[in-house]
Amino acid sequence: MSCTASFRVGDKVVYPNQGVGVIETVGQRSLGESVQEYYLLRIESSNLRVMVPSANAAVIGLRAVSAAGEWQTVLQFLEKKPVASITAPNDWKSRFKENSDKMRDGTLLHLAEVLKGLAQLHQGKPLSYREKKMLDRAALLLSGEMACTGDLSPDQALERLQSALAKAGLTLPPPDAEE
Repeated sequence: MSCTASFRVGDKVVYPNQGVGVIETVGQRSLGESVQEYYLLRIESSNLRVMVPSANAAVIGLRAVSAAGEWQTVLQFLEKKPVASITAPNDWKSRFKENSDKMRDGTLLHLAEVLKGLAQLHQGKPLSYREKKMLDRAALLLSGEMACTGDLSPDQALERLQSALAKAGLTLPPPDAEE
């Protein structure tokens, strides 16, 4: 099998742009003449069930939940004072595409870059509706994984992220109430 990681039932994994999930089933399905192994996972935040062919897991970005030690790097990144001007494109469409790519990648540092970049942009002007939703999503994904990794509630994890951003002079806008 060409998959870089092999998951078992009960493993917690991260599905990019969706969050932490639990492998419920590792099974096989027939597709024409071939048989493919797949993972059935349940996303914790939404109870969404996703079937991922195990051969595509690495391409999709399915990964194990990060270790507790990896959060130190993320929090240190968030705590650093931003440089005078963020390197994100000024054109919101280009910036949105770049941030969308980082969100789909799903690595901790890319999610932290989106969170910090949009928080910094928010300090100067209100975010567009789509960028505000992306900022909320990045905060949700990071806090969800941090909670899973660090034995915290999602609210406690979000407070840690906000505290780290505060050290950099940044704040998160309140989440949208209309959800």
